[in-house]
Amino acid sequence: MLLIVPEGAFAVRLGNEALIKQKVEVVKGDFYSLTFSTARTCAQEERLNVSVSPNNEKNDFGLFPIQTMYSSNGWDSYAWAFQADAHVIEISIHNPGVEEDAACGPLIDSVALKTLYNPKRTRANLLKNGNFEEGPYIFPRPTSEGVIIPPHIEDDHSPLPGWIIESLKAIKYIDSEHFSVPKGKRAIELIAGKESAVAQIVKTTIGRNYVLSFLVGDANNGCEGPMVVEAFAGKNTVKVSYNSKGKGGFKAARLAFRAESTRTRIMFYSTFYAMKSDNSGSLCGPVLDDVKLLSVRKLHHL
Repeated sequence: MLLIVPEGAFAVRLGNEALIKQKVEVVKGDFYSLTFSTARTCAQEERLNVSVSPNNEKNDFGLFPIQTMYSSNGWDSYAWAFQADAHVIEISIHNPGVEEDAACGPLIDSVALKTLYNPKRTRANLLKNGNFEEGPYIFPRPTSEGVIIPPHIEDDHSPLPGWIIESLKAIKYIDSEHFSVPKGKRAIELIAGKESAVAQIVKTTIGRNYVLSFLVGDANNGCEGPMVVEAFAGKNTVKVSYNSKGKGGFKAARLAFRAESTRTRIMFYSTFYAMKSDNSGSLCGPVLDDVKLLSVRKLHHL
């Protein structure tokens, strides 16, 4: 079996029930994001269980099904976040599966740990981390495919501070060094249609007028064709069309609404599935960036 290692010359294969772990000094109470590169070796369903100890939260672990490959080179980088409950913790990556073929088992390559800082809401933006600048570590190697952020059901603490990945499928976190990003250095790519949704719940005042603005584009990664991003603010919604040539670019969009509750759910997803034009079968989709929510006096002046 010939296996490609994305960085350096060596990687680790986790056989049946195999486990790797390492103790790390951290700041108790702080939030951290673990990024690791992984690939499967066989066609069978393979999984990884990522956990940290000690952990005061029951069932706080990440179970990553890796039978779906999102990259075109066979390796994906995943992110998992947690809150440190001690000054010294032990991080474990475990293969809980048992395969008949002893040569099977997921591969692990680069692993990185990053402190996450909780962004604050400001007068210029009622949303936290609306520009997606705060997030998991992205490996700097030239062929980076971004970082897969799992859905909320697999991650109690989001590696994307302020945002909930509340759908069945993951989203991709990308950077300007390897992709086309509309604004700043980071953005997200909605790679799994309506199954790839990102949301945030924000405090609002009933009867007050608000405007949600955002940028929609493509990552310059060969994701071509018509795309539609649907934005929601409570019961209000707008569909934003973007015709991608797969070479970068973006357009601005907005949604004006009057709040009907003290808490409003802001949510985005892609209407359609898309695949890269390189015949790799890799999922891709529209890029979302620079999301802002502002209170305004009158809607008809916009």
